[in-house]
Amino acid sequence: MAALPLFLRPVLLAAAACLSVSVSIISNAGVAEAGFGFGYHGGDDDWSKSRVASIVTEKLYSDMFKHKDDTACPAHGFYNYTSFLRAAERFPAFGGDGDAATRKREVAAFLAQISHETTGGWATAPDGPYAWGLCFKEEISPASNYCDNTTTEWPCVAGESYHGRGPIQLSWNFNYGPAGQALGFDGLGNPEVVAGDPEVAFKTALWFWMTPRSPKPSCHDVMVGRYRPTDADVAANRTAGFGLTTNIINGGIECGKTGVPQVDDRIGFFRRYCELLGGVDVGPNLDCTQQQPYSS
Repeated sequence: MAALPLFLRPVLLAAAACLSVSVSIISNAGVAEAGFGFGYHGGDDDWSKSRVASIVTEKLYSDMFKHKDDTACPAHGFYNYTSFLRAAERFPAFGGDGDAATRKREVAAFLAQISHETTGGWATAPDGPYAWGLCFKEEISPASNYCDNTTTEWPCVAGESYHGRGPIQLSWNFNYGPAGQALGFDGLGNPEVVAGDPEVAFKTALWFWMTPRSPKPSCHDVMVGRYRPTDADVAANRTAGFGLTTNIINGGIECGKTGVPQVDDRIGFFRRYCELLGGVDVGPNLDCTQQQPYSS
């Protein structure tokens, strides 16, 4: 039986009305999905300090996200560097596995994916479209409260909305519930914390990145070379590389087809961050054009 998709909704639906600038900030944020089978399992040493601070310095973080604190961005002042590092300490394997190039490539891939999900960039934006990541922290004008009443394991709380919040745009009760359970907050009863506490927000994004969901591997395992394709993966041409992380996040919408601008946007961020991290090789299989999505 196919796993029920988990959807991470687009950030921006009608943001132009919220911005006090003369240009339209356009989000290319996508819809991410994941199947059940949660379980990032760490050992006793998993609370040790991560290596992320040595990969992304505070200055580099500012260079990567040049406009995240502009008043034009609804999330200005939210996604601070300290909160990012504290969240990364919860997942020290992030940016901590493999050689130096592998560690940098993984961090670049993660930052690229969350940048796309929260982007405020547009084609002719100052400093280019890929300097506008982390511009949004919450979905604008959500289409619904994203409550799936068929998911009895993670029942919705009356009056709560499970729309997209945080760097990865966490959505739906069946995503908030296990994220909260894993990270120590009430995801079902207090989903607002994801848009109110930047450390929690970053933790939810890293939890999504680090946690395998059968039949999907974790994005972390893909980027550090631990992915071992099943027979079904081989038949679906799901080859390791940045493109497979896009398939994990939003394959049902973006993969197995050509001419998808969201895919190009994700790759654009990834290339920029790899360059800023010392020109690290982006690796093979940047897109998922020839890959069948997991949801098919």
